[in-house]
Amino acid sequence: MQGRIHSLESFGTVDGPGTRYVVFVQGCPMRCKYCHNPDTWEMNAGELMDSDYIIEQYERNKAFYTGGGITVTGGEPLMQIDFLIELFTKAKAKDIHTCIDTSGIAFNPDSPEQMAKFDKLMPLTDLVMLDIKHIDPDKHFELCKQHNENILAFAKYLNDKGVDMWIRHVVVPGITDDDEYLYKLGYFIGQFKNLKALDVLPYHTMGESKYEKLGIEYPLKGVPPMDKDKLLDKKQAIINGIKDRRKELGI
Repeated sequence: MQGRIHSLESFGTVDGPGTRYVVFVQGCPMRCKYCHNPDTWEMNAGELMDSDYIIEQYERNKAFYTGGGITVTGGEPLMQIDFLIELFTKAKAKDIHTCIDTSGIAFNPDSPEQMAKFDKLMPLTDLVMLDIKHIDPDKHFELCKQHNENILAFAKYLNDKGVDMWIRHVVVPGITDDDEYLYKLGYFIGQFKNLKALDVLPYHTMGESKYEKLGIEYPLKGVPPMDKDKLLDKKQAIINGIKDRRKELGI
Protein backbone atom coordinates (compact mmCIF):
# COMPACT_ATOMS: atom_id res chain seq x y z
CA MET A 1 0.00 0.00 0.00
CA GLN A 2 1.13 3.52 -0.77
CA GLY A 3 0.82 6.59 1.41
CA ARG A 4 1.13 10.24 0.53
CA ILE A 5 4.42 11.33 2.04
CA HIS A 6 5.69 14.89 2.40
CA SER A 7 9.24 14.04 3.47
CA LEU A 8 11.47 11.68 5.45
CA GLU A 9 13.99 12.44 8.18
CA SER A 10 16.68 9.87 8.94
CA PHE A 11 17.76 10.97 12.41
CA GLY A 12 15.02 12.65 14.42
CA THR A 13 15.82 13.38 18.06
CA VAL A 14 12.66 15.21 19.23
CA ASP A 15 10.02 12.84 17.85
CA GLY A 16 9.79 10.25 20.60
CA PRO A 17 12.31 8.23 22.60
CA GLY A 18 15.78 7.73 21.19
CA THR A 19 16.93 8.48 17.67
CA ARG A 20 14.12 7.92 15.19
CA TYR A 21 13.27 7.55 11.54
CA VAL A 22 10.58 10.20 10.99
CA VAL A 23 7.90 9.98 8.31
CA PHE A 24 6.10 13.24 7.53
CA VAL A 25 2.81 12.40 5.86
CA GLN A 26 0.91 14.75 3.60
CA GLY A 27 -2.53 16.15 4.43
CA CYS A 28 -4.13 17.80 7.44
CA PRO A 29 -7.63 19.22 8.10
CA MET A 30 -6.39 21.45 10.93
CA ARG A 31 -5.49 25.07 10.23
CA CYS A 32 -3.58 25.95 13.37
CA LYS A 33 -2.54 29.58 13.35
CA TYR A 34 0.96 28.69 14.49
CA CYS A 35 1.46 25.73 12.14
CA HIS A 36 5.02 25.76 10.80
CA ASN A 37 4.33 23.17 8.07
CA PRO A 38 1.54 24.70 5.92
CA ASP A 39 3.04 22.85 2.96
CA THR A 40 1.67 19.61 4.48
CA TRP A 41 -1.99 20.74 4.48
CA GLU A 42 -3.00 19.70 0.96
CA MET A 43 -4.46 16.18 1.06
CA ASN A 44 -3.64 15.14 -2.51
CA ALA A 45 -0.08 16.44 -2.69
CA GLY A 46 3.14 14.75 -1.60
CA GLU A 47 4.91 11.71 -3.02
CA LEU A 48 3.25 8.32 -3.19
CA MET A 49 5.46 5.93 -1.26
CA ASP A 50 5.19 2.24 -0.47
CA SER A 51 5.30 1.05 3.14
CA ASP A 52 7.99 -1.50 2.19
CA TYR A 53 10.24 1.33 1.04
CA ILE A 54 9.97 3.08 4.40
CA ILE A 55 10.81 -0.11 6.30
CA GLU A 56 13.76 -0.71 3.98
CA GLN A 57 15.08 2.81 4.61
CA TYR A 58 14.81 2.26 8.35
CA GLU A 59 16.60 -1.07 8.13
CA ARG A 60 19.52 0.51 6.26
CA ASN A 61 20.40 2.58 9.34
CA LYS A 62 18.85 0.51 12.11
CA ALA A 63 22.15 0.36 14.04
CA PHE A 64 21.66 4.07 14.77
CA TYR A 65 18.12 3.62 16.11
CA THR A 66 18.94 1.78 19.34
CA GLY A 67 16.34 2.97 21.82
CA GLY A 68 14.44 4.64 18.97
CA GLY A 69 12.15 3.54 16.17
CA ILE A 70 9.76 4.97 13.60
CA THR A 71 7.63 8.06 14.19
CA VAL A 72 4.89 9.08 11.78
CA THR A 73 4.00 12.76 11.94
CA GLY A 74 2.75 15.28 9.45
CA GLY A 75 0.50 16.66 8.35
CA GLU A 76 -1.93 14.42 10.19
CA PRO A 77 -0.96 10.71 10.21
CA LEU A 78 -4.40 9.43 11.20
CA MET A 79 -5.89 10.80 7.97
CA GLN A 80 -4.08 7.86 6.33
CA ILE A 81 -4.98 5.23 8.90
CA ASP A 82 -5.03 2.30 6.44
CA PHE A 83 -1.47 3.10 5.43
CA LEU A 84 -0.48 3.44 9.09
CA ILE A 85 -1.92 0.02 9.90
CA GLU A 86 0.07 -1.60 7.11
CA LEU A 87 3.29 0.27 7.93
CA PHE A 88 3.08 -0.51 11.65
CA THR A 89 2.19 -4.15 11.00
CA LYS A 90 5.45 -4.50 9.07
CA ALA A 91 7.35 -2.51 11.69
CA LYS A 92 6.16 -4.69 14.60
CA ALA A 93 7.07 -7.81 12.63
CA LYS A 94 10.64 -6.51 12.85
CA ASP A 95 10.28 -5.43 16.49
CA ILE A 96 10.50 -1.71 15.63
CA HIS A 97 9.16 0.77 18.19
CA THR A 98 6.26 2.70 16.66
CA CYS A 99 5.06 6.21 17.46
CA ILE A 100 2.34 8.50 16.08
CA ASP A 101 2.66 12.27 16.46
CA THR A 102 -0.90 13.50 16.03
CA SER A 103 -3.49 16.14 16.77
CA GLY A 104 -6.12 13.42 17.16
CA ILE A 105 -8.49 15.28 14.84
CA ALA A 106 -9.25 12.18 12.72
CA PHE A 107 -10.66 10.23 15.68
CA ASN A 108 -14.42 9.71 15.27
CA PRO A 109 -16.11 7.60 17.98
CA ASP A 110 -19.44 7.88 16.13
CA SER A 111 -18.16 5.90 13.14
CA PRO A 112 -18.12 2.10 13.71
CA GLU A 113 -16.05 1.64 10.55
CA GLN A 114 -13.44 4.16 11.68
CA MET A 115 -13.37 2.77 15.22
CA ALA A 116 -12.68 -0.71 13.87
CA LYS A 117 -9.59 0.69 12.19
CA PHE A 118 -8.43 2.46 15.35
CA ASP A 119 -8.93 -0.76 17.30
CA LYS A 120 -6.69 -2.50 14.76
CA LEU A 121 -4.03 0.22 14.84
CA MET A 122 -3.66 0.61 18.60
CA PRO A 123 -2.09 -2.82 19.34
CA LEU A 124 0.54 -1.94 16.74
CA THR A 125 1.30 1.44 18.35
CA ASP A 126 3.80 1.78 21.19
CA LEU A 127 3.40 5.51 21.77
CA VAL A 128 1.09 8.36 20.79
CA MET A 129 2.34 11.93 21.05
CA LEU A 130 -0.92 13.86 21.28
CA ASP A 131 -0.79 17.59 20.60
CA ILE A 132 -3.65 19.28 22.45
CA LYS A 133 -3.84 22.78 21.01
CA HIS A 134 -6.32 24.29 23.49
CA ILE A 135 -8.54 22.81 26.18
CA ASP A 136 -11.38 25.31 25.66
CA PRO A 137 -13.65 24.26 22.75
CA ASP A 138 -14.39 27.76 21.47
CA LYS A 139 -10.80 28.95 21.66
CA HIS A 140 -9.66 25.69 20.05
CA PHE A 141 -11.94 26.32 17.08
CA GLU A 142 -10.74 29.91 16.83
CA LEU A 143 -7.13 28.69 16.85
CA CYS A 144 -7.42 25.64 14.59
CA LYS A 145 -10.71 25.89 12.64
CA GLN A 146 -11.66 22.52 14.12
CA HIS A 147 -13.50 21.42 17.26
CA ASN A 148 -11.63 19.60 20.03
CA GLU A 149 -14.38 17.22 21.23
CA ASN A 150 -13.06 14.19 19.36
CA ILE A 151 -9.46 15.08 20.21
CA LEU A 152 -10.22 14.93 23.92
CA ALA A 153 -12.21 11.74 23.35
CA PHE A 154 -9.13 10.29 21.65
CA ALA A 155 -7.07 10.92 24.80
CA LYS A 156 -9.63 8.96 26.81
CA TYR A 157 -9.64 6.20 24.20
CA LEU A 158 -5.85 5.87 24.40
CA ASN A 159 -6.10 5.52 28.16
CA ASP A 160 -8.78 2.85 27.83
CA LYS A 161 -6.57 0.96 25.36
CA GLY A 162 -3.48 1.30 27.58
CA VAL A 163 -1.42 3.00 24.86
CA ASP A 164 1.40 5.16 26.24
CA MET A 165 0.70 8.85 25.68
CA TRP A 166 2.86 11.96 25.66
CA ILE A 167 1.01 15.26 25.69
CA ARG A 168 2.38 18.20 23.74
CA HIS A 169 1.19 21.77 24.12
CA VAL A 170 2.54 24.86 22.34
CA VAL A 171 2.47 28.03 24.43
CA VAL A 172 1.69 31.09 22.29
CA PRO A 173 1.79 34.55 23.88
CA GLY A 174 -1.72 35.92 24.29
CA ILE A 175 -3.36 32.78 22.85
CA THR A 176 -2.47 29.60 24.78
CA ASP A 177 -0.56 31.04 27.73
CA ASP A 178 -3.50 31.73 30.07
CA ASP A 179 -2.82 30.04 33.42
CA GLU A 180 -6.51 29.20 33.94
CA TYR A 181 -6.71 27.21 30.72
CA LEU A 182 -3.30 25.65 31.29
CA TYR A 183 -4.50 24.44 34.68
CA LYS A 184 -7.67 23.05 33.06
CA LEU A 185 -5.54 21.21 30.52
CA GLY A 186 -3.53 19.66 33.32
CA TYR A 187 -6.68 18.79 35.25
CA PHE A 188 -8.04 17.01 32.16
CA ILE A 189 -4.94 14.94 31.40
CA GLY A 190 -4.33 14.22 35.08
CA GLN A 191 -6.99 11.50 35.01
CA PHE A 192 -5.04 9.31 32.60
CA LYS A 193 -2.84 6.50 33.88
CA ASN A 194 -1.20 6.15 30.46
CA LEU A 195 0.26 9.69 30.59
CA LYS A 196 4.03 9.23 30.37
CA ALA A 197 5.35 12.70 29.54
CA LEU A 198 4.40 16.35 29.10
CA ASP A 199 6.15 18.50 26.52
CA VAL A 200 5.44 22.23 26.80
CA LEU A 201 6.86 23.90 23.73
CA PRO A 202 7.53 27.60 23.12
CA TYR A 203 5.92 29.25 20.11
CA HIS A 204 8.45 30.37 17.49
CA THR A 205 8.22 32.32 14.24
CA MET A 206 10.47 30.10 12.11
CA GLY A 207 7.54 28.98 9.97
CA GLU A 208 6.67 32.51 8.88
CA SER A 209 9.00 32.36 5.87
CA LYS A 210 7.16 29.28 4.55
CA TYR A 211 3.90 31.22 4.45
CA GLU A 212 5.59 33.96 2.45
CA LYS A 213 6.96 31.45 -0.07
CA LEU A 214 3.52 29.86 -0.41
CA GLY A 215 1.81 33.22 -0.77
CA ILE A 216 -0.26 32.67 2.38
CA GLU A 217 -0.85 35.40 4.94
CA TYR A 218 0.76 34.45 8.27
CA PRO A 219 -2.06 34.45 10.88
CA LEU A 220 0.15 35.37 13.84
CA LYS A 221 2.19 38.10 12.21
CA GLY A 222 3.50 40.37 14.94
CA VAL A 223 3.11 37.83 17.75
CA PRO A 224 6.51 37.51 19.43
CA PRO A 225 8.17 34.17 20.17
CA MET A 226 7.37 32.75 23.58
CA ASP A 227 9.82 33.88 26.27
CA LYS A 228 11.53 30.64 27.25
CA ASP A 229 12.23 32.04 30.73
CA LYS A 230 8.46 32.09 31.33
CA LEU A 231 7.89 28.62 29.95
CA LEU A 232 8.60 26.81 33.21
CA ASP A 233 5.87 28.81 34.96
CA LYS A 234 3.42 27.88 32.22
CA LYS A 235 4.36 24.22 32.48
CA GLN A 236 3.92 24.41 36.23
CA ALA A 237 0.34 25.59 35.76
CA ILE A 238 -0.38 22.40 33.80
CA ILE A 239 1.43 20.27 36.36
CA ASN A 240 -0.63 21.82 39.16
CA GLY A 241 -3.78 20.71 37.35
CA ILE A 242 -2.38 17.20 36.90
CA LYS A 243 -1.48 16.93 40.58
CA ASP A 244 -4.87 18.16 41.78
CA ARG A 245 -6.76 15.75 39.53
CA ARG A 246 -4.61 12.81 40.58
CA LYS A 247 -5.00 13.70 44.24
CA GLU A 248 -8.78 13.71 43.80
CA LEU A 249 -8.68 10.33 42.03
CA GLY A 250 -6.11 8.81 44.37
CA ILE A 251 -3.69 7.93 41.57
